[in-house]
Amino acid sequence: MMFMGEYNHTIDTKGRLIIPSKFREALGDVFVVTKGLDGCLFVYDNAEWNVFEEKLKSLPLTNKDARQFVRFFLAGAAEVEVDKQGRILVPNVLREFAQLNKDVVLIGVASRIEIWSKERFEGMAAYEDMDEIAEHMAELGLGI
Repeated sequence: MMFMGEYNHTIDTKGRLIIPSKFREALGDVFVVTKGLDGCLFVYDNAEWNVFEEKLKSLPLTNKDARQFVRFFLAGAAEVEVDKQGRILVPNVLREFAQLNKDVVLIGVASRIEIWSKERFEGMAAYEDMDEIAEHMAELGLGI
């Protein structure tokens, strides 16, 4: 399954967030939300989470960066369940991390979904330097 698209929603004062129906269909009723990079949250369906978890387990325990990386993703991870209204309850620790207060943007990013505060997303998604980024992607083998 490949996630794509951008959806604007609000998170209520109790931390409940509607998951777009297109995303819910692919995620199922129970899935994982965890801290993400750049100040957002990452959402994984169970199959993709298991793949990611296995990669984390394979990192060397003797490497300090690896231990920190594993802690970052696993300590805040939460299994969430969709209610009858299509909402999940985002744990408080994750809401605080991603600064989710009211306006939220959910975006599909291939194998995962990202949940952003609207303010952070608009600051992040300026796309003004995409030409330079595209050059770097070409160096990584992604020519357009």
